[in-house]
Amino acid sequence: MKQCLFQILLATLATLTLQGCASPQESRQIERNLLLESTTSWDGTSYSNYPDAKPELSVLRLSIPANTQLQWHTHPIPNAAYILSGELTIESRDDGRSKRFKQGEAVAEMVNRSHRGITGDKPVELVVFYAGGEGIPLSE
Repeated sequence: MKQCLFQILLATLATLTLQGCASPQESRQIERNLLLESTTSWDGTSYSNYPDAKPELSVLRLSIPANTQLQWHTHPIPNAAYILSGELTIESRDDGRSKRFKQGEAVAEMVNRSHRGITGDKPVELVVFYAGGEGIPLSE
């Protein structure tokens, strides 16, 4: 059941966001687009379990300058990102694999695996959704 929390979170946030965009007088239909549904990170690694802690949700909007190479880091909790603008290449330190994500794409991030992001010639803006636990850091 805990593994479904993240999927429910994303669906709920999308629904609330779309509802907040329409005024009560508008008679338009709400359009729903599933951006990401995954039990694995972008490299195919399965998510195991959520931390045994009081649930805590975090949403960050990040702006990363052009031609930036982030530090190697890990996430102890499941998270997903949505690329608002630019392109971000994510590299795995363990096996050297990488994948490029561009504007309008969603990323299922790695958990407990060292990785980094690299931007191209344009800055990158993204929103990251974390499904964690109270007192657990977002990254290490």
